[in-house]
Amino acid sequence: MFAFNLCVRIRQGAKQIDPIEWRFLLTGPTKKIDEAKPDDTHWLTDTAWNEILNMCEIPVFNGFIEDFRKNLDHYKEYYDSAKPEEHAQMAGWDDKLNSLHKMIVLRCLRPDKVINSMQLYIQEHLDQRFLEPPPFDLAPCYEESVSTAPLIFVLVAGADPTTALINFADSMGMMGGKYHAISLGQGQGPKAEALINKGTEAGHWVLLQNCHLAVSWMSTLEAIVESFDPEKVNPKFRLWLTSMPSKVFPVAVLQNGIKMTNEPPKGLRANLSNSYFAFNDEFLNKTKSPPVWRKLLFAMCMYHAIIQERRKFGPLGWNILYEYNDSDKEVNVLQLAELIEQNEEVPYDVIRILAGHVNYGGRVTDDLDRRTLMTGLEDFITPEVLRDDYSFSPSGDYLSPPDGDYDSYIEYIRNLPINAYPEVYGLHENADITCAQNETYATLDTLLSLQPRVSGGGGVSRDDVLMDLATDILKRIPDGIDFEEVTKKFPVMYEESMNTVLQQEVIRYNQLLPVISRTLKELQKALKGTVVMSEPLEKLGDSMFSNQVPAAWESAPSYPSLKPLASWVVDLEQRIAFLYKWINDGIPRVFWISGFFFPQAFVTGTSQNYARKEQLPIDIIGFDFVVMSKVYDDTNVPEKPANGSIINGPFLEGCRWNDETELLDESAPKELYTPMPCIWLKPEANRVSPLGPPPLFTTIDPEVKQAYACPLYKTLARAGTLSTSGHSTNHVMEIELPSDKPQSHWIKRSVALFCALRD
Repeated sequence: MFAFNLCVRIRQGAKQIDPIEWRFLLTGPTKKIDEAKPDDTHWLTDTAWNEILNMCEIPVFNGFIEDFRKNLDHYKEYYDSAKPEEHAQMAGWDDKLNSLHKMIVLRCLRPDKVINSMQLYIQEHLDQRFLEPPPFDLAPCYEESVSTAPLIFVLVAGADPTTALINFADSMGMMGGKYHAISLGQGQGPKAEALINKGTEAGHWVLLQNCHLAVSWMSTLEAIVESFDPEKVNPKFRLWLTSMPSKVFPVAVLQNGIKMTNEPPKGLRANLSNSYFAFNDEFLNKTKSPPVWRKLLFAMCMYHAIIQERRKFGPLGWNILYEYNDSDKEVNVLQLAELIEQNEEVPYDVIRILAGHVNYGGRVTDDLDRRTLMTGLEDFITPEVLRDDYSFSPSGDYLSPPDGDYDSYIEYIRNLPINAYPEVYGLHENADITCAQNETYATLDTLLSLQPRVSGGGGVSRDDVLMDLATDILKRIPDGIDFEEVTKKFPVMYEESMNTVLQQEVIRYNQLLPVISRTLKELQKALKGTVVMSEPLEKLGDSMFSNQVPAAWESAPSYPSLKPLASWVVDLEQRIAFLYKWINDGIPRVFWISGFFFPQAFVTGTSQNYARKEQLPIDIIGFDFVVMSKVYDDTNVPEKPANGSIINGPFLEGCRWNDETELLDESAPKELYTPMPCIWLKPEANRVSPLGPPPLFTTIDPEVKQAYACPLYKTLARAGTLSTSGHSTNHVMEIELPSDKPQSHWIKRSVALFCALRD
C-alpha cells in the first residue's frame, strides 16, 4: 500500500493520472443507475453491474458498455479467470486502457484481485524491489542513529522485537550492566526517567517497552527527548522505544526518531516453523510418555497457528480479532506437559477446557467465538491425533506427523504447502475471495483517508458534485414520517405488540431523517455562499465527495451499516418504503427484517403477541423455525400466520440454502452471499431444541445433525457492542436451520445470516 501510494503520487505530480479515474478507483460508484442487466448474466451481481454502468460514465470508458453487452462470453471468461489481472481485454481495449484503467475494471468485476493489480502497477512504474520487504536487520538502523534520537519499534500483533534487540545488544557488547529494559505502566515513569538519566551519562542502552500503555507519562517522555543535548549525552547512549500505533504517542518524538517494524510470520507453515524453532530434542523428550507428548505438542502448535491465521479472514475467521500471541501457546504447552506427566491416561477433556476456556478463552468476549474456539479444539486435542494417518484437514494435506526426533518434525513442516487453503481452517474455498476482497476494500479505504482535498476534475468542480448529490438525496429521502397518523392507525394495544414496534421504528427514523434533511440544506446554502462553510459542513462535504456516510448522520443516531453512501441512500429509501407500505396497507404478511432499525424489538414483539394471546409468561416462549423453501417474498404468502411472524431479507454467508433438499448446502464457487427464503418464526411454549442446551464446558455434539444454530447479524462486521438494553448492537438472534451435516461443520465454516451486505 505504501509503495502504491508513493507510485501514484509521483505520477499525479507528473499529471499522468486523471482525478476522476483515481477517485472512482478509491470510492466506487456514487449513484444507483437503474438499467436492466443483459440476459444470461446470472454470474454478474447487481453491485458489479451498477459499478460497470457508473464506470462507463468516465470518458476513457466511452463505448465499453456496448462492447460488454456484445461480448458477454469474453467477460464471463474474464470473471472466471484465476488471474484476471493478466487477462487480455477485448480487441481494441488493451491498447486504449492503461494499467490504472484495467485496475478500475478489476474493481468492478473482480475486487478480490485489485491488490495483485496494484503489485503489477508498482512493477511497471517503480521497480520489483519496492514489493520485497527488507529483512529485519537492526545493524543498519543503529548505524543511522545518533544518541539524541530514539529508535522506535512500531509493534504489530504476533511480533516481538525484544529477542532480536537483546541478541543485537550482545553482539555489540552492550550486555552485562549496559543494557536496561523496563515495561511502562502505572508507576513506572520515574524508574524509566532514572534509567535514561543514568544511561545518558554512562553510555548505556535503555529500552522502554509498551509506550502506548503509559498515556499520562508520554508528555514527560517528549520533554526528556527534547532536552537531549548532543554535547552532554554520551555518544554510546541509545534510547529504544516500543509502542503499538497510538494517538497518544508524542508526534515530535515520532518525527525525530528512527522507525522500525517487523511483521510476524505469515502463513500456517511459517507459524509452525516459528513455534518449533524454540524447541529441541531435549524438550521433545521431557515427559514420561515422549511419543504421546510429541504428537500432542504438534497438535497444540498446529491449533495455535490455525487460530492465529484465521484472523486474516476478518469476521469470517473471528467476530472479534483477538491478540493471541506466543505467551498463550507457551502456557498451553507447559500445561500439556504437566498433565501428561501427572496422569496415567491423557486427560483430553481437561486439556481442552484449560486451553479453550482459560488460556485462549480468557481473551474471548463473544459467545459465538467461544463456540468456534471449542469446536475447533475438538479436532486437535483428541486420542485420534496419536494415529499417523489422522488428518487435520479434509484434503489430507495436514496429517499428524509420524513420531520421530526434532529434525523429523522440522522436515515435515518444511514439506507443508506454502499457502494454506481455507479448508484447513474449516472454511469454504470462497473464504479466500472474501479475504482478498476485505483486503482490497481496507486498502482502498486507507488510501482514501490519505488523500488531500481536491477541487474536482474533468471539468466538474467539487462544489458542483456536492450540490448535485445533495439535491438528489433530498429528492429521494423525506424529512420525516407523520407520527400522529401512525398512532391513530396503529394505537398501542395489549393484543397487538406490532403496533408498538411500528411506533418505535417511526420514532427512530424520525430522529435520523430530519438530521439528513437539515444538514444537506445547510450544505447547499454554504456551497451557494449564503451561510458560512463551518467545520462540520466541511466534514459532511468531504465524506459525501468520498462516497462515505457522514459521521453526523451515523451519530444521529443511525442504524449500523457498512454500505458506501450511494448504496446507503438506496437502502434507506427501501427501509422508508417498507414502513410506508406497513402504514398504508396494514401489518405485513411478511416482514422485511432488514428494514428494521432495531430488529430485536420485532422479535420480542412476536413472542409477546403469542404470550399474551395464550396467557403465558414470555420467558418460556421459544421459536420453531420453518424455512419456506422457494418463497422469497410475500407474493406466495396469501395471509399472515395465526401465530408468529414470517420474515424475509437475510443473506447467508459460508453456505447456501438448497430449495430442493430443503437443507443447508455448500456454497457454489465465487458465490459469497446467497438470499435466504422466508422463515416462519413460530412461537412455542417450553420448546426443546433438537440441539439441546448451549454447551458450556463441553463441545458441540458431533452426532447432532438435525439443525445448525445460525446467528443472525445486522451487518457483515458481526462484532457489536452491548447496549444499555442488554442487546448486542449487531447480533439479533440465532435461527435453527435444517442440516444433514454435524453442527460443528457449519460452526467451523462460520456460517451466519445477515440483514444487510456491504453494497
